[in-house]
Amino acid sequence: MATLQFELVAPERILFSGDVEAVMLPGTEGDMTVLPGHAPVMAMLKTGFVQITDHENKGRRVLIRGGFAEINQQTVTVLAERATPVEEVTPQTIDQEINELELHRDASSDFKVREAADAAIAQLEEAKQALKF
Repeated sequence: MATLQFELVAPERILFSGDVEAVMLPGTEGDMTVLPGHAPVMAMLKTGFVQITDHENKGRRVLIRGGFAEINQQTVTVLAERATPVEEVTPQTIDQEINELELHRDASSDFKVREAADAAIAQLEEAKQALKF
């Protein structure tokens, strides 16, 4: 089966680099699945899971907190603002991020900042539910 080259990069490290059969991305306009031969596109990503399916049909998930994806016919590059393999995510880490966002939101009088924080909090709550802690 055809594959594409996928790379997931966070500021602190490269979390994945290799050939995959498919990648599901949490786009700001909705989730998208990228397969070999996909039309070229740049996409903004929201907080959610990147789901990677490799050539052995083994899947892995990484929780990202925003970013961008560059998609071409044979390559996908994700530049994530933050990224954590699901094996490293705990209820405490998500709760800590939510608390930090709430403090940031409550300290701001800017409507757009408050709105963005509320959206990020909702996305983290959704991710926490999806992991079923």
